[in-house]
Amino acid sequence: MHNANNFFNKALLIHIDNPIVDADNSHNEFTELALSANVKIQDVVSLSKKKYISTNLFIGKGDANFIERKLKNTNIKLVIFNIDLSPTQERNLENLFSARVLDRTGLILDIFSQRAMSHEGKLQVELAQLNYLATRLVRGWSHLERQKGGIGLRGPGETQLETDRRLLRARIINIEKRLKKVSNQRELSRNLRQKRNIPRISIVGYTNAGKSTLFNCLTGANTLSADKLFATLDPIHRKIILNNKKNAVISDTVGFIRNLPHHLIESFKSTLLEVTNSNLLIHVVDLSDNSYPHYIKEVDSVLKSIGADKIPKILVFNKVDQNYNPENFSHLQQHSFCYISAKTGYGIEFLKNIISKRLFENYESVQIILPKIDSKIRTHIYDKCIEINETFTKSGQWKIKFMSNRPFIKYLDKSGIINKKVEKKSRNSQEIYKTG
Repeated sequence: MHNANNFFNKALLIHIDNPIVDADNSHNEFTELALSANVKIQDVVSLSKKKYISTNLFIGKGDANFIERKLKNTNIKLVIFNIDLSPTQERNLENLFSARVLDRTGLILDIFSQRAMSHEGKLQVELAQLNYLATRLVRGWSHLERQKGGIGLRGPGETQLETDRRLLRARIINIEKRLKKVSNQRELSRNLRQKRNIPRISIVGYTNAGKSTLFNCLTGANTLSADKLFATLDPIHRKIILNNKKNAVISDTVGFIRNLPHHLIESFKSTLLEVTNSNLLIHVVDLSDNSYPHYIKEVDSVLKSIGADKIPKILVFNKVDQNYNPENFSHLQQHSFCYISAKTGYGIEFLKNIISKRLFENYESVQIILPKIDSKIRTHIYDKCIEINETFTKSGQWKIKFMSNRPFIKYLDKSGIINKKVEKKSRNSQEIYKTG
């Protein structure tokens, strides 16, 4: 069985050069995708993208015949293209090559199916695969033509293709319902975190930028961090202790990639919702890759497509230890970006400082006076707020100054715990609250 798997994993890669995209970068990424799918690359054929694209084959007839001869000589049974093919093109190429043909989206879906570990992740991948397969169903039962109705079931019946499509639709609906249930559970967890006023951070970035290594470095976790595309598929959440002794929830998310297949974005909406509900994004960039400016644009494009482009973001340039002298970047550390090596730990403490500042930059200075009997409010303040300074008044009350965000102040107001009485103390509108 192992030998059979090796046989079907041997592949010929067909790279269509696209002048719009960096050819070298595109070529390397395509090879890395294939290797991440455990494909044994036997050979790579590079073809230039012509103005005229064959409707039936995508590539020209001469190129197709060249590949056909190559396959016969090498006995390779798997051909992978670095572009997306239409169902008709894929089917025609398979008939011509007498080999399995896989396009870029099919390759990415295969990687995702290998990486999915959680119940939700497996459902999301299956949904993406079924939506992809729905456009590729072909008549494979022409010898049956029609399923006869039989006694009591008279009528024209339906073709096997129609039956397959009906079963496929039923399966898709079933998975969508199950994912909706999981999504509702996620929403309850998110609402609970919001009620507790726990900041939420998401690590995003191009695939293989070092997100999981940074996640482990910040949280002390031991999640998989491998030099492979899409090493992390299922989102992982951990607690991170910030410099002001407050906690936040940080999430390691799936890596983005250029032209992320539409089916994946749709299927992983509940997972990507974790990103859209974050208070802060950490955008990790692989500085050792010369194409990093292009990757930044691709990630920004995906963030915009899911409605997360307005969330505060820190740009983190990772892997400065590879072909770079970290000291050359020390003067560039700023409020919205920094340079680190998640592998060696360089710049991590500085990053934590930036995270704390960015999470609490909109906090307002507040002062309240509480009787000793209001210990519950005092506990809330120590749990939720920062820069707390507490003194006693002559009448034996607590006079507490602290920094808090507007939602928490509104929460205290709406709960009826305190009676708001505002006194303008300075231009920054420091407020004094007194219990009623």
